[in-house]
Amino acid sequence: MLNALERKFGRFAVPNLTLILIIGQVLMFVAAQSQPAIFENMVLFPSKVMDGEIHRLLTFMIMPPGTQLLWAFFFWYLFYLMGTALEAFWGTFRYNVFLLIGYVATVATGFITPHDPVTNEFLQGTVFLAFAYLNPDFELRLFFILPVKIKWLAMFTWVMYFLGFVGGPWSVRLTIAASVLNFFVFFGKDVLYRMKSGQRRMASQARRFSEKPPEYFHKCEVCGITDKTDPQMDFRYCSQCSGDHGYCTEHIRDHEHV
Repeated sequence: MLNALERKFGRFAVPNLTLILIIGQVLMFVAAQSQPAIFENMVLFPSKVMDGEIHRLLTFMIMPPGTQLLWAFFFWYLFYLMGTALEAFWGTFRYNVFLLIGYVATVATGFITPHDPVTNEFLQGTVFLAFAYLNPDFELRLFFILPVKIKWLAMFTWVMYFLGFVGGPWSVRLTIAASVLNFFVFFGKDVLYRMKSGQRRMASQARRFSEKPPEYFHKCEVCGITDKTDPQMDFRYCSQCSGDHGYCTEHIRDHEHV
């Protein structure tokens, strides 16, 4: 389906969308230094959208990640690194679709609880989760100092999302569910396949562990000696016999072929 959509609408894809969002967030961050109240007019409150403040449908996407410059810079660095990597891997159109699915779902679920604010936090977090899924062994220097593989950070993020979904208010639950929808649209089939493959592998290992180990590996068909009774014996298998029939060195050349 994506191939068909790309052939038809690929020319409308917006390149460097990650950079565009970051530039918008930087501008809002700078503006908020002199006018902190500007955030109140940018946050997505669906109830205010229904009152005519349509701009909130877009401005909430350029809400900066807090007011601390160091944290904001670290966030923008990671968002740019991972967003551009996904765009290079998927192509501009597919990356646009990935963000668009999360955006539409986030806005739509926001109208279920119209008086609660909707943020871009979880939606942008799915960019991190998608990158980590495709590059689990990528080593990230946390705060440019502590080396850690990104798969562990992604696992921690999933745990926090789960806790937020279980224990958070309905507005948070809906936002989390909507924001990770794009992840499962793109990776759900692969995740399900890996889970089934892992279950089959665990079941196979359990069967092997439950089976009684063989008393021997090699046995002479003539005298009955085995590699357990005589570990030094060199066993051979006759190519003229039908099936796998082993013999000790004394009987490999002196036996009746089966």
